Amino acid sequence: MMNNPRLGYIGLGLMGAPMVMRLLDAGCDVMVWNRSAGKKDAAVAAGAKLAESPAQLAAHCDVIMCCLTDARAVEEVMFGDDGVASVNGPSILIDLSSMDPDQTREFGTRLRAANGMGWIDAPVSGGTPAATDGTLTIMAGGTDEDFALAAPLMGPLAQKVTHMGPAGAGQMTKLVNQIISGCTMAVVAEAVNFAKKSGVDATQLTDALAGGFADSKVFQLLAPRMASENFENPLGTVAMMLKDLDTVAAKGAGKAALPMTDAAIDLMRETGVRGYDQSDISTIVATLAARL
Repeated sequence: MMNNPRLGYIGLGLMGAPMVMRLLDAGCDVMVWNRSAGKKDAAVAAGAKLAESPAQLAAHCDVIMCCLTDARAVEEVMFGDDGVASVNGPSILIDLSSMDPDQTREFGTRLRAANGMGWIDAPVSGGTPAATDGTLTIMAGGTDEDFALAAPLMGPLAQKVTHMGPAGAGQMTKLVNQIISGCTMAVVAEAVNFAKKSGVDATQLTDALAGGFADSKVFQLLAPRMASENFENPLGTVAMMLKDLDTVAAKGAGKAALPMTDAAIDLMRETGVRGYDQSDISTIVATLAARL
């Protein structure tokens, strides 16, 4: 069965949709379900089967993957009416969403008790370009047995999949990733805004600084968008990053000083208040530009 498993995929948003396309391109047998019906059309046109509910998807699949906005959405499709937990059959869930590590441990325990399914928390990094190219970085948590089953199935999606430890370890590692990514995004916005206010041609920054200590993937992807103020086709939204950084702050309270994270949170929250919470993360540069 696991040589050619029937895959179910739940969640066809900014990240999920290109991941499904990667699975289809790899020749996988994929069935999809999405809360917003219109987002499934491209996947179905490319060869995915369509389920009418998470339960129906689970009844016809050996392994389920999901990539959803937050823990509330994951809980709904797993344990709500016609949820995955109501059906016996799939062997494992590979959850590519990002959430609180404690929540993922709780959900994994509930799912195994409900129908015997294993749970791998496997949040991703790399944004929509990496999801499209199949070059995501995936950090996973779960049992050795479940990871051995899940790892090959994530191959079409990722350049690197690392087993970080037991349940929740993937989500905790993602929070570390988000500290670095979120703070870098804020610093890149500050640098681009400084350049523009100082008369430097910000559109040349990525070429001028390539290969130096200031260079990074975040800089290369976001600085051109910030410099040109081209915020179309989001690489990731302000709300998505803020959700993760708020989780970092909650997990770090009383344990670790997070001054840079706190500053990034303030900038992103201010951007959301300005009406850009569902816009590309690059819009944080506009918030800095408006401060003076």
